[in-house]
Amino acid sequence: MIKMKDLPYPMDALEPYYNKETLSIHYNILYKGYVDNTNKVQEKLFLARENHNFESIKCLEKDLSFYGSGVILHELFFENMGPPIPTSPSQKLIEFINRDFNSYEKFKEQFTESSKTVEASGWNLLVWVNNFKKLEILQCEKHQNLTLWGCKPLLVLDMWEHSYFLQYKTQRPEYISSFWNIVNWNVVNKRFDNINL
Repeated sequence: MIKMKDLPYPMDALEPYYNKETLSIHYNILYKGYVDNTNKVQEKLFLARENHNFESIKCLEKDLSFYGSGVILHELFFENMGPPIPTSPSQKLIEFINRDFNSYEKFKEQFTESSKTVEASGWNLLVWVNNFKKLEILQCEKHQNLTLWGCKPLLVLDMWEHSYFLQYKTQRPEYISSFWNIVNWNVVNKRFDNINL
C-alpha cells in the first residue's frame, strides 16, 4: 500500500505564484485520489493473483499505469517546486543544458513553448534519456503516454487544467511564466546528480 508523500513546504509557501487554495485542492483531493485509486488497483491485482482470475487483467494493468503514473508525476511536480527563493541549475546540469539546447535561454524557451502546446490533460518534462545520453523535453499525455522508455524525469510541470485553472483560468502562458519563479533547482540538481552518466 502506498501512502501520500508530505509536501516539503507549507501550503502557502508558493504564494503568489501558486496560491494556497489551488495547492490544497491539487494535493489533498486530486493527488490523494491517484494514491487511493492506485491502492485499489493493486488490491484488485492481488485478488486476481490469489483467485487465478485474470478476466480484468487488461483493464487493471491499464488503470495501474494511469493512476500509478499520476502518483509519481504529482510527487515529482510538488517536489520540484519551492518557495520563491532564487535557485539555479548546478554547474554540471548547466553544462548539459548548454550542450543539448545550446543555452539555458533556449532550453527555457523550448520548455515554455512545449508546455503551452500540451494537448488536453498532460505534463511537460525535462528528462534525461539514458539511451541517447542527453537531455530532452517531452510532453506526456494523461500520465503515461508519449514517453521514452528509460528516461529519468528531472523537471516536471503539470499541465492538467486542475493544476492552474482556479488561479489562472484560461491564462496558460501566465501559469507557465509563474512556474519559473518557484522551480526548486536544488531538487532538480539532485535528481540529475543521481543519474549514472
